[in-house]
Amino acid sequence: MTLQSMTGFSRAAADHDGVSIAWEVKSVNGKSVELRLRLPPGFERLEPAVRQAVQKRFARGNFQATLTLGKAGLQQAQPVVNEAFLKDVAGLAQRLQEQFGVAPASADGLLSLRGVLDLPEPIENEEFRAAFDAALLAAFNDALAGLETARRAEGEALKALLLGHVDVIEGLTLRAEADPSRDPALIRQKLAEQVRLLMDASANLDESRLHMEAAFLATKADIREEIDRLKTHVASARSLLGSAGAVGRKLDFLAQEFNRESNTLCSKSNAATVTAIGLELKAVVDQFREQVQNLE
Repeated sequence: MTLQSMTGFSRAAADHDGVSIAWEVKSVNGKSVELRLRLPPGFERLEPAVRQAVQKRFARGNFQATLTLGKAGLQQAQPVVNEAFLKDVAGLAQRLQEQFGVAPASADGLLSLRGVLDLPEPIENEEFRAAFDAALLAAFNDALAGLETARRAEGEALKALLLGHVDVIEGLTLRAEADPSRDPALIRQKLAEQVRLLMDASANLDESRLHMEAAFLATKADIREEIDRLKTHVASARSLLGSAGAVGRKLDFLAQEFNRESNTLCSKSNAATVTAIGLELKAVVDQFREQVQNLE
């Protein structure tokens, strides 16, 4: 298996005993497998098998499947009008119009009422129905196979894009790690200068206390843990993108972790250069997470 996008479209056509069969299936992003079906009247019996076929192939996505049958090949039943019922309904409509001034009933409105017009199902034997249903489901599975191919193709494109984002995240992490502002000697020099300026401004300050406070602030501002975690997340992202199956949820969680470390890096930064790197990280992580939403 390869990674799949959650968006795709497929169409499959077939013919059975002179009846043309056409399935159209499309999918978009979704938290779980959800299916909306559009079936011709009388074919609701297919729904359980269709839903099972979708759930067997896919782990996430909102799906819509439409079945269209060629009318020319179907044995059409003649509509039957319940004339007595129609007469009663028309009389009632007339009385309502005369007594309450409601709009007059139209012919198509009356015929659309339940029980007025009946379209009986064509006479079929069990053998014909079983063979026809098998042909319909076979065509549907062909459509699902095409959809799966489309989702995999887009999944491969997403994989390349996401790996590119991961490379950028790794590069920014290494830049933050190597930033000159993190050099211990420079940190000591900067702290000593700050302590000296404070001592010059007020002779009442305790120099040893100032050195302790400065050392505490320097420790609090250290971003070693954030860098190490970012490196670990980079390795995890590459591992997930190199695996198979539905990894979208795991990558979405990882994107949240990337974002958390980027925020912490910015808040702990004691140099403009590191802050700038943190802001770049946040922008790339946002792009990464946006694209991850499309993965199954």
